[in-house]
Amino acid sequence: MKICLVGNQNSGKTTLFNVLTGMNQKIGNWPGVTIEKKTGIIKGTNYEIVDLPGIYSLNPYTQEEKVSSNYILHEKPDLIINIVDATCLERSLYLTMQLLELNTNVIVALNMTDILEKKGISIDTQILSEELRTPVCRVSGLKQIGIEELIAKILQINHCSICGKCMYKNKKLNEEEITKRYDQISKIVKKCSKKQKKWINTTESLDRVFLSKTFGIPIFLVIMFSVYFLSVGIVGKYTGELMSSIVQTLSDCIINILNSLNIQNWIESLIINGIFKGISSVLSFLPQLTALYLCIALLETTGYMSRIAFMLDNIFRKIGLSGNSIIPFIIGSGCSVPGIMSTKIIENSDERKITTILVPFIPCSAKLPIIALFSGYFFKENAGIISFSLYLLAIIVIILSSLFFKKKIFTNTTNSFITELPEYKLPNIKYVIRDVLEKIKAFIKKSGTIILFASIVVWFLSTYSINLKYGVTIDKSILATIGKKISWSFYPILGTNSWEATVSALQGLIAKEQVISSMSIISNLQHLNMGIFEPGATFDFFNKASAYSFIVFNLFSAPCFASIIAMNKQLGSIRKTIFAIIYQITVAWAISTLIYQAALLIF
Repeated sequence: MKICLVGNQNSGKTTLFNVLTGMNQKIGNWPGVTIEKKTGIIKGTNYEIVDLPGIYSLNPYTQEEKVSSNYILHEKPDLIINIVDATCLERSLYLTMQLLELNTNVIVALNMTDILEKKGISIDTQILSEELRTPVCRVSGLKQIGIEELIAKILQINHCSICGKCMYKNKKLNEEEITKRYDQISKIVKKCSKKQKKWINTTESLDRVFLSKTFGIPIFLVIMFSVYFLSVGIVGKYTGELMSSIVQTLSDCIINILNSLNIQNWIESLIINGIFKGISSVLSFLPQLTALYLCIALLETTGYMSRIAFMLDNIFRKIGLSGNSIIPFIIGSGCSVPGIMSTKIIENSDERKITTILVPFIPCSAKLPIIALFSGYFFKENAGIISFSLYLLAIIVIILSSLFFKKKIFTNTTNSFITELPEYKLPNIKYVIRDVLEKIKAFIKKSGTIILFASIVVWFLSTYSINLKYGVTIDKSILATIGKKISWSFYPILGTNSWEATVSALQGLIAKEQVISSMSIISNLQHLNMGIFEPGATFDFFNKASAYSFIVFNLFSAPCFASIIAMNKQLGSIRKTIFAIIYQITVAWAISTLIYQAALLIF
């Protein structure tokens, strides 16, 4: 039996999907979280269920709506579970009326009734069911209420039973016809709804502050500053020595074990100076990353993310983008790959391409170790401020780049932006913790695969000479030979021909975390964590100006291979992808050079 979940954006589909299947798909309190359809099996049955992207009608406008509409109309599911947001019943039932015209079974799952009841409004599901002529049940995926009743109704549906109504023709209604349909919906809502008491709209009260023309943007900046100040400044400051101690203890244990086994020197060097240093230098930043993931998850689940998109829409529209572009940038703050893939929600082709190219400019979690290390070591007392300044710089560069693209390259950026502002909600701790743990798990997995392999390669290149002789000094290694050939290109950024910094930065193409991992191995450091270095470490090829410009280069240069592959998929051609990479590297080199040279003139 083929079942699909259909509903408006932000109606709670994915939460219900997770409860029904036991899976853990991404949940966020803003539209566009589900970009592709997700498939699972309902627990206790062999029924396949598909979670479709949010849709307002069967006449699609965006890419994600086309995914849903095509599946509903052409895949012909045996049963549609229509998730209806009880707090927006009149708007939600427009889609329901279209679904009821299909030649298939429909169960209406009335979600968020608990929130509605807090407003003093109740809905009689029996009356609603009679008016719609289809089963209706109350559910709450968040509180896991009504799930058993929903599954029971699913089991009652015979595989071959159909409602016997005519197939929906996907026709566009004129103004007059839409008005008649909403009049019919309005009558249904009045019949089944009862208002019990007066209610103070907390969401509207909060939005008067958070969406204020005077205070909205400053509040947004304060919130983002707080996120970086907490994750990089406070958490980094108080966990640096702890992580350093843990890394040192593990290192001593591994060395003792290896010494007791009397293994060959090159194997010991590979394990300690290659594998362990490479991975531990990245994993040392887990506390900061955890704090960042937690802050972002809390902002997502409360409903504030939708406000950011709404608030910045007017600004972005002037530079060729719209509020639709905010969502990829927000998602990209965790990882550029899903951020790039989420540009599918953008209807306008040119706006989608601009956003795809610019998403990697947002500081993602992979860049946080670079930001945390350098800001913590060179700007100890102002690490949070320095980190936030990089976030602001990214916004400025995105705005300027978008203006350039709008005027010179992607000129057809006429766009529209429609979004809903969901009710503010207290974050569900269970889902927040699950989301954070999934991101940490993904980060650790990345460290154990891509970064592990890259660290081994760096170790080999830094311990062998060009004629494959082991044990040479690092300045005579293969890596140094390569780095010295191209280090001139980084002279305007660093003020010195540092091959160490050059080859570390280039490895950001593999994974941005690898910049720190590579520097750990090259500089012969025991560990790199918030500026805590072992005595005698050769980390003297930076000063404050060059350290900041080096961060900037890594922030804006071409992203990791995975992101480049995602860009190619979204841009649709290798030529456009190459252009994007060249543009990103050029911007990174130009801005970091400008910053360093300006710092020399000023200081």
